[in-house]
Amino acid sequence: MIPRIHKQGSKTLGLLHYLYGKGTHEEHVDPHLVASFDHLAPDPGRDPGATKKDLQELLDQPLHLIEADQRPEKHVWHCSVRAAPDDPVLSDEQWGEIARRMVAATGIDPGDGAGCRWAAVRHADDHIHIIATLVREDGRRPDHHFSGKRAQAEARLIEADYGLHRVTPGDGTAAKRTTSAERHKAERQGRDRAPREELRETVRRAVAGAASTDEFLGRLKDAGLLVRTRVLPSGDLQGYKVALPDDRNGNKEPVYYAGSTLAPDLSLARIQERFTTDSTPPETTDSERPERPSASSAPAAARRTTAHAAWAALLVLDHNGDDGAAAAQISATGEVLNALAKTSALHTRNELRQAAWEYEWASYSHTRADFRHAHNLRRAARELVHSGPALGRGEDGAGTAMVLDMLVFLAIAAAHWHAQRHHAQQAEAAHRAAEHLRAAYLQAADEPLAVLSERGRRIAPSLRRHHATTVRAALPELAETVLAEPGWDALATTLADAERAGHNPRALLTEAAARRELDTADSISDVLVWRLRRTADLPAYAPAATPATKPPTMTPHQNPTHRPTAATPHAHRR
Repeated sequence: MIPRIHKQGSKTLGLLHYLYGKGTHEEHVDPHLVASFDHLAPDPGRDPGATKKDLQELLDQPLHLIEADQRPEKHVWHCSVRAAPDDPVLSDEQWGEIARRMVAATGIDPGDGAGCRWAAVRHADDHIHIIATLVREDGRRPDHHFSGKRAQAEARLIEADYGLHRVTPGDGTAAKRTTSAERHKAERQGRDRAPREELRETVRRAVAGAASTDEFLGRLKDAGLLVRTRVLPSGDLQGYKVALPDDRNGNKEPVYYAGSTLAPDLSLARIQERFTTDSTPPETTDSERPERPSASSAPAAARRTTAHAAWAALLVLDHNGDDGAAAAQISATGEVLNALAKTSALHTRNELRQAAWEYEWASYSHTRADFRHAHNLRRAARELVHSGPALGRGEDGAGTAMVLDMLVFLAIAAAHWHAQRHHAQQAEAAHRAAEHLRAAYLQAADEPLAVLSERGRRIAPSLRRHHATTVRAALPELAETVLAEPGWDALATTLADAERAGHNPRALLTEAAARRELDTADSISDVLVWRLRRTADLPAYAPAATPATKPPTMTPHQNPTHRPTAATPHAHRR
């Protein structure tokens, strides 16, 4: 149940005309009163002898208790209360009781016998509107400060009492919601989304990996937006506004939105905080330091860079007690998702776009992000944008699968970080994003895993037995599960590739298992494929066929090129 306190108004009759009218799209059905301050207010909806003017005069009578020049100009209080889509249809009596609880909780009519006059109108199955006059019967002003928070708290109690859908409480960090007027306008214009939402997504994509204010503003213009900037007398840039070229007001003028009204972190000042990082990345350990990829194509190289950066971000979320650093990693992950959505192949584009959209809320918190610690992820987002669109096959398709495997777990890690700090809605948003990332992963991984599996089935039986022995030695508790999975063929190929490249497969597997548990993976073998191909710096896509030769018997000490590396954590845990 979602209550919303609207802006205070000055025309009681004007609001009543709307509440008892047909609506902008004939959506108001049977408008009628379900409750009022004295249970006796006239109902213009169902009483032929009552008019909206009658109800207005009754509600506004307390205004005459004070001198005309002392009356508040904005004296109309308006609150809507909407049920969730999956809630049962409530009766008029139930909605009436909900209205009484809301006006009591918000201080409009606290039950002291001298509260404000109010009325609750229902013109649809799923919501009511409460209108009140902000002068009490004793001539005093009501104590309705923080009425929005009070209404939200009461809504949580109502949900429990009526067995309704439980809405996760917010913390005031979310972007401003699209208004009903904006939604109706979008519908009239045939838009899928309101301009506010379209602009917010476009601005986020422009921020992704941008290194300067000029680059950011240039990206906005390249995306086709109209851009206005505000300059101080000193010549410094103070802010910006954006508009869609075809979104006009009644005077045929573009409708501009300031960045700060699109989302709290899209103000110019907040965006510029991302650009004030050091030119060199912060000190990292060998396991944290992203390696430069050896892949041949730009999109594939950018995805390999992103996979390494995501691993470094996971280490921060798991082991760093600095909340500012963690918040920066979480926020910069959103930049990576927006960059991926912008450059993704067609078959993964929709899921990645939805993942970036859902993750947006997860990037908010009251913790100030220290972007010095997000250099690697922001650089990865920049490389993704500048590498151009991926074809979704070959090395860049496999690279996409590799990075998505990592990003699913990074989204889950962000959800855990928020949950530990009781950021319930951000945690839910991160989990929703993870589900879309899982879906995108399955789409991206299908073809490269099929190629790897085909190669694995062609490996000589003796070599397959050798690699099976390696799995049993490195993962004794999980080996039989891995060997029975459909992904075992692709893992056999990867073990063969790693051994041929001079690595010790058993050491790689042992390292992979030691870094993070594997028994909750949907497919342990699939996860190991991407962990090993990343940590051993193998091509993400299948190289030439593995020769069916006798396996080498090299040990880690006999292998001078072997270097233990950090393994990628599993990205598909439930």
